[in-house]
Amino acid sequence: MASKEHQRVLSYFRPDVLQGRVALVTGGGSGIGFEIARQFGRHGAAGILIMGRRQNFLDAAVKLLQEEGIRAAACAGDIRRPEDCDRAVKATVEAFGALDILVNSAAGNFLAAAEELSPNGFKTVMEIDTLGTYNMAHFAFEPLRASKFGGVITSITATLHYSATWYQTAPSAAKAAIDVLMRSLALEWGEYGIRCNSVAPGPIEDTPGMEKLSGGRASRGQMSFPGIPARRAGTKAEVASACVFLCLNEYITGQILVVDGGEWFGKVQFMPREVVSRLSRQVEKGSRDMGPGTAKPASKL
Repeated sequence: MASKEHQRVLSYFRPDVLQGRVALVTGGGSGIGFEIARQFGRHGAAGILIMGRRQNFLDAAVKLLQEEGIRAAACAGDIRRPEDCDRAVKATVEAFGALDILVNSAAGNFLAAAEELSPNGFKTVMEIDTLGTYNMAHFAFEPLRASKFGGVITSITATLHYSATWYQTAPSAAKAAIDVLMRSLALEWGEYGIRCNSVAPGPIEDTPGMEKLSGGRASRGQMSFPGIPARRAGTKAEVASACVFLCLNEYITGQILVVDGGEWFGKVQFMPREVVSRLSRQVEKGSRDMGPGTAKPASKL
Protein backbone atom coordinates (compact mmCIF):
# COMPACT_ATOMS: atom_id res chain seq x y z
CA MET A 1 0.00 0.00 0.00
CA ALA A 2 1.25 3.49 -0.81
CA SER A 3 2.42 5.63 2.07
CA LYS A 4 0.09 8.16 3.65
CA GLU A 5 2.23 11.02 2.38
CA HIS A 6 2.10 9.66 -1.17
CA GLN A 7 -1.69 9.41 -0.99
CA ARG A 8 -1.90 13.06 0.06
CA VAL A 9 0.19 14.40 -2.83
CA LEU A 10 -0.87 11.82 -5.38
CA SER A 11 -0.43 12.76 -9.03
CA TYR A 12 -0.13 10.65 -12.14
CA PHE A 13 0.33 13.53 -14.55
CA ARG A 14 2.93 15.87 -15.96
CA PRO A 15 2.94 19.27 -14.22
CA ASP A 16 1.86 21.02 -17.44
CA VAL A 17 -1.08 18.86 -18.53
CA LEU A 18 -3.62 21.62 -17.87
CA GLN A 19 -1.48 24.39 -19.29
CA GLY A 20 -3.55 27.29 -20.62
CA ARG A 21 -6.85 26.12 -19.16
CA VAL A 22 -9.04 28.20 -16.87
CA ALA A 23 -11.21 26.62 -14.18
CA LEU A 24 -14.05 27.70 -11.92
CA VAL A 25 -14.51 25.60 -8.78
CA THR A 26 -17.56 26.04 -6.56
CA GLY A 27 -17.04 25.16 -2.92
CA GLY A 28 -13.40 25.96 -3.58
CA GLY A 29 -12.67 27.64 -0.27
CA SER A 30 -12.11 24.43 1.68
CA GLY A 31 -12.10 20.65 1.62
CA ILE A 32 -12.26 18.72 -1.63
CA GLY A 33 -13.04 21.83 -3.69
CA PHE A 34 -9.91 23.62 -2.50
CA GLU A 35 -7.72 20.60 -3.23
CA ILE A 36 -9.16 20.33 -6.74
CA ALA A 37 -8.34 24.00 -7.35
CA ARG A 38 -4.86 23.44 -5.93
CA GLN A 39 -4.14 20.38 -8.07
CA PHE A 40 -5.41 22.16 -11.19
CA GLY A 41 -2.98 24.96 -10.43
CA ARG A 42 -0.12 22.53 -9.77
CA HIS A 43 -0.78 20.99 -13.18
CA GLY A 44 -0.42 24.19 -15.12
CA ALA A 45 -3.87 25.80 -15.18
CA ALA A 46 -3.67 29.40 -16.41
CA GLY A 47 -6.14 30.63 -13.82
CA ILE A 48 -8.57 29.37 -11.20
CA LEU A 49 -11.55 31.15 -9.69
CA ILE A 50 -12.99 29.68 -6.52
CA MET A 51 -16.55 30.40 -5.46
CA GLY A 52 -18.14 30.07 -2.04
CA ARG A 53 -20.45 31.86 0.36
CA ARG A 54 -17.87 32.98 2.95
CA GLN A 55 -15.49 35.70 1.82
CA ASN A 56 -13.00 35.09 4.64
CA PHE A 57 -12.61 31.43 3.61
CA LEU A 58 -12.14 32.47 -0.01
CA ASP A 59 -9.56 35.11 0.85
CA ALA A 60 -7.54 32.63 2.90
CA ALA A 61 -7.77 30.00 0.15
CA VAL A 62 -6.67 32.40 -2.58
CA LYS A 63 -3.70 33.45 -0.45
CA LEU A 64 -2.62 29.82 -0.04
CA LEU A 65 -2.95 29.16 -3.76
CA GLN A 66 -1.01 32.27 -4.69
CA GLU A 67 1.76 31.34 -2.27
CA GLU A 68 2.23 28.20 -4.40
CA GLY A 69 2.53 30.32 -7.54
CA ILE A 70 -1.01 29.57 -8.71
CA ARG A 71 -3.01 32.30 -10.45
CA ALA A 72 -6.17 32.42 -8.39
CA ALA A 73 -9.12 34.71 -7.71
CA ALA A 74 -12.37 34.44 -5.78
CA CYS A 75 -16.00 35.38 -6.14
CA ALA A 76 -18.33 35.18 -3.16
CA GLY A 77 -21.82 33.94 -3.93
CA ASP A 78 -24.57 31.43 -3.31
CA ILE A 79 -25.06 28.87 -6.08
CA ARG A 80 -28.77 28.77 -5.27
CA ARG A 81 -29.01 32.31 -6.66
CA PRO A 82 -28.87 32.47 -10.48
CA GLU A 83 -27.48 36.00 -10.41
CA ASP A 84 -24.55 34.90 -8.23
CA CYS A 85 -23.73 32.05 -10.60
CA ASP A 86 -23.86 34.39 -13.59
CA ARG A 87 -21.57 36.83 -11.79
CA ALA A 88 -19.02 34.11 -10.93
CA VAL A 89 -18.83 32.91 -14.55
CA LYS A 90 -18.40 36.47 -15.81
CA ALA A 91 -15.76 37.16 -13.14
CA THR A 92 -13.79 34.12 -14.29
CA VAL A 93 -13.80 35.21 -17.93
CA GLU A 94 -12.96 38.79 -16.96
CA ALA A 95 -10.04 37.74 -14.74
CA PHE A 96 -8.51 35.06 -16.97
CA GLY A 97 -9.97 35.55 -20.44
CA ALA A 98 -11.82 32.23 -20.73
CA LEU A 99 -13.59 29.39 -18.94
CA ASP A 100 -12.62 25.83 -19.89
CA ILE A 101 -13.45 23.77 -16.79
CA LEU A 102 -16.34 23.98 -14.33
CA VAL A 103 -16.19 21.87 -11.18
CA ASN A 104 -19.36 21.72 -9.07
CA SER A 105 -18.05 20.90 -5.61
CA ALA A 106 -20.32 22.99 -3.37
CA ALA A 107 -22.74 20.84 -1.39
CA GLY A 108 -25.01 20.77 1.62
CA ASN A 109 -25.40 17.77 3.89
CA PHE A 110 -26.35 16.75 7.41
CA LEU A 111 -27.48 13.61 9.18
CA ALA A 112 -31.24 13.37 9.69
CA ALA A 113 -33.71 10.57 10.23
CA ALA A 114 -36.21 10.72 7.36
CA GLU A 115 -39.23 11.14 9.64
CA GLU A 116 -37.55 14.12 11.33
CA LEU A 117 -36.27 15.79 8.15
CA SER A 118 -38.41 18.87 7.50
CA PRO A 119 -39.56 19.72 3.98
CA ASN A 120 -37.47 22.88 4.26
CA GLY A 121 -34.36 20.88 5.19
CA PHE A 122 -34.91 18.56 2.24
CA LYS A 123 -35.47 21.53 -0.05
CA THR A 124 -32.30 23.26 1.14
CA VAL A 125 -30.09 20.30 0.26
CA MET A 126 -31.76 19.85 -3.12
CA GLU A 127 -31.34 23.55 -3.91
CA ILE A 128 -27.66 23.68 -2.96
CA ASP A 129 -26.67 20.43 -4.62
CA THR A 130 -28.97 19.94 -7.61
CA LEU A 131 -30.32 23.38 -8.43
CA GLY A 132 -26.91 24.92 -7.75
CA THR A 133 -25.25 22.50 -10.16
CA TYR A 134 -27.78 23.31 -12.87
CA ASN A 135 -27.44 27.05 -12.28
CA MET A 136 -23.67 26.92 -12.72
CA ALA A 137 -23.87 24.74 -15.83
CA HIS A 138 -26.51 27.01 -17.35
CA PHE A 139 -24.44 30.18 -17.04
CA ALA A 140 -21.16 28.46 -17.93
CA PHE A 141 -22.52 27.05 -21.20
CA GLU A 142 -21.49 29.87 -23.54
CA PRO A 143 -17.86 30.23 -22.41
CA LEU A 144 -17.49 26.44 -22.22
CA ARG A 145 -18.78 26.12 -25.76
CA ALA A 146 -16.19 28.72 -26.83
CA SER A 147 -13.31 26.89 -25.11
CA LYS A 148 -10.45 26.08 -27.47
CA PHE A 149 -9.74 22.96 -25.40
CA GLY A 150 -13.35 21.76 -25.28
CA GLY A 151 -15.47 22.55 -22.26
CA VAL A 152 -15.52 20.24 -19.24
CA ILE A 153 -18.07 20.05 -16.43
CA THR A 154 -17.29 17.77 -13.50
CA SER A 155 -19.70 17.45 -10.60
CA ILE A 156 -18.72 15.97 -7.24
CA THR A 157 -21.48 13.58 -6.21
CA ALA A 158 -21.45 10.45 -4.00
CA THR A 159 -22.32 6.76 -3.91
CA LEU A 160 -25.09 7.18 -1.32
CA HIS A 161 -27.87 6.32 -3.76
CA TYR A 162 -26.31 3.20 -5.31
CA SER A 163 -28.16 1.14 -2.74
CA ALA A 164 -29.38 3.23 0.20
CA THR A 165 -27.72 5.08 3.06
CA TRP A 166 -29.00 5.59 6.58
CA TYR A 167 -30.03 9.17 7.51
CA GLN A 168 -29.05 10.57 4.11
CA THR A 169 -32.42 10.89 2.35
CA ALA A 170 -31.90 14.42 1.03
CA PRO A 171 -28.29 14.15 -0.17
CA SER A 172 -29.00 10.74 -1.71
CA ALA A 173 -31.81 12.23 -3.78
CA ALA A 174 -29.74 15.31 -4.65
CA LYS A 175 -26.65 13.38 -5.77
CA ALA A 176 -28.74 10.93 -7.81
CA ALA A 177 -30.32 13.90 -9.58
CA ILE A 178 -26.91 15.43 -10.33
CA ASP A 179 -25.65 12.18 -11.87
CA VAL A 180 -28.68 12.09 -14.18
CA LEU A 181 -28.27 15.79 -14.94
CA MET A 182 -24.64 15.27 -15.98
CA ARG A 183 -25.63 12.41 -18.28
CA SER A 184 -28.41 14.48 -19.84
CA LEU A 185 -26.11 17.46 -20.42
CA ALA A 186 -23.47 15.14 -21.85
CA LEU A 187 -26.03 13.92 -24.37
CA GLU A 188 -27.29 17.35 -25.36
CA TRP A 189 -24.05 19.35 -25.20
CA GLY A 190 -21.68 16.87 -26.78
CA GLU A 191 -22.17 18.47 -30.19
CA TYR A 192 -20.88 21.74 -28.69
CA GLY A 193 -17.69 20.07 -27.50
CA ILE A 194 -18.70 20.04 -23.83
CA ARG A 195 -18.14 16.89 -21.79
CA CYS A 196 -20.01 16.34 -18.50
CA ASN A 197 -19.12 13.74 -15.86
CA SER A 198 -19.41 13.03 -12.14
CA VAL A 199 -16.78 12.04 -9.59
CA ALA A 200 -18.24 10.10 -6.66
CA PRO A 201 -15.98 10.04 -3.60
CA GLY A 202 -16.36 7.76 -0.63
CA PRO A 203 -15.18 8.79 2.86
CA ILE A 204 -12.40 11.37 2.42
CA GLU A 205 -10.16 12.30 5.32
CA ASP A 206 -9.57 15.85 6.57
CA THR A 207 -12.79 17.24 5.09
CA PRO A 208 -15.69 19.09 6.72
CA GLY A 209 -18.07 16.46 5.34
CA MET A 210 -16.19 13.60 6.96
CA GLU A 211 -16.13 15.39 10.29
CA LYS A 212 -19.83 16.24 10.13
CA LEU A 213 -21.06 12.82 9.05
CA SER A 214 -18.84 10.96 11.54
CA GLY A 215 -20.26 12.91 14.46
CA GLY A 216 -16.80 14.24 15.28
CA ARG A 217 -15.15 10.80 15.44
CA ALA A 218 -12.90 11.49 12.43
CA SER A 219 -10.91 14.26 14.13
CA ARG A 220 -10.54 12.09 17.25
CA GLY A 221 -9.01 9.26 15.22
CA GLN A 222 -11.88 6.91 16.08
CA MET A 223 -12.80 5.90 12.55
CA SER A 224 -12.19 2.44 11.10
CA PHE A 225 -13.28 1.13 7.73
CA PRO A 226 -13.88 -2.65 7.86
CA GLY A 227 -16.44 -2.43 5.04
CA ILE A 228 -14.07 -0.71 2.61
CA PRO A 229 -11.86 -3.14 0.66
CA ALA A 230 -9.03 -0.57 0.74
CA ARG A 231 -9.45 -0.42 4.53
CA ARG A 232 -8.97 3.34 4.72
CA ALA A 233 -10.51 6.69 3.91
CA GLY A 234 -9.45 8.39 0.70
CA THR A 235 -7.53 11.63 0.38
CA LYS A 236 -8.51 14.91 -1.22
CA ALA A 237 -5.60 14.55 -3.66
CA GLU A 238 -7.00 11.23 -4.89
CA VAL A 239 -10.33 12.88 -5.69
CA ALA A 240 -8.57 15.81 -7.35
CA SER A 241 -6.49 13.48 -9.53
CA ALA A 242 -9.73 11.96 -10.86
CA CYS A 243 -10.89 15.45 -11.82
CA VAL A 244 -7.61 16.14 -13.63
CA PHE A 245 -8.00 12.88 -15.54
CA LEU A 246 -11.53 13.76 -16.68
CA CYS A 247 -10.21 17.04 -18.09
CA LEU A 248 -7.76 15.13 -20.27
CA ASN A 249 -9.58 12.14 -21.75
CA GLU A 250 -11.70 13.61 -24.53
CA TYR A 251 -13.76 10.46 -25.12
CA ILE A 252 -15.24 10.16 -21.64
CA THR A 253 -18.58 11.88 -21.10
CA GLY A 254 -21.79 11.14 -19.21
CA GLN A 255 -19.93 8.85 -16.82
CA ILE A 256 -19.48 8.51 -13.06
CA LEU A 257 -15.93 7.92 -11.81
CA VAL A 258 -16.14 6.37 -8.35
CA VAL A 259 -13.24 7.13 -6.00
CA ASP A 260 -14.15 5.27 -2.83
CA GLY A 261 -11.74 2.35 -2.28
CA GLY A 262 -14.63 -0.03 -3.05
CA GLU A 263 -16.77 1.34 -0.20
CA TRP A 264 -20.12 1.28 -1.98
CA PHE A 265 -20.02 -2.45 -2.70
CA GLY A 266 -17.90 -3.42 0.29
CA LYS A 267 -19.26 -5.64 3.03
CA VAL A 268 -17.99 -6.20 6.54
CA GLN A 269 -16.16 -9.52 6.78
CA PHE A 270 -18.68 -11.77 8.53
CA MET A 271 -16.36 -14.71 9.21
CA PRO A 272 -12.61 -14.84 9.91
CA ARG A 273 -10.49 -16.02 6.99
CA GLU A 274 -9.02 -18.93 8.97
CA VAL A 275 -12.50 -20.26 9.81
CA VAL A 276 -13.48 -20.18 6.12
CA SER A 277 -10.26 -22.02 5.22
CA ARG A 278 -10.92 -24.74 7.79
CA LEU A 279 -14.52 -25.22 6.71
CA SER A 280 -13.65 -25.34 3.00
CA ARG A 281 -10.92 -27.94 3.64
CA GLN A 282 -13.42 -30.09 5.53
CA VAL A 283 -15.92 -29.88 2.66
CA GLU A 284 -13.26 -30.76 0.08
CA LYS A 285 -12.00 -33.67 2.19
CA GLY A 286 -15.56 -35.00 2.57
CA SER A 287 -16.09 -34.81 -1.21
CA ARG A 288 -12.87 -36.76 -1.88
CA ASP A 289 -13.73 -39.43 0.71
CA MET A 290 -17.08 -40.09 -0.99
CA GLY A 291 -15.29 -40.84 -4.25
CA PRO A 292 -16.22 -39.95 -7.83
CA GLY A 293 -19.79 -40.58 -8.87
CA THR A 294 -20.97 -41.18 -5.33
CA ALA A 295 -24.35 -39.67 -4.73
CA LYS A 296 -24.60 -37.40 -1.74
CA PRO A 297 -27.21 -38.38 0.81
CA ALA A 298 -30.39 -36.37 0.55
CA SER A 299 -30.90 -33.92 3.36
CA LYS A 300 -33.84 -34.48 5.63
CA LEU A 301 -36.64 -31.95 5.57
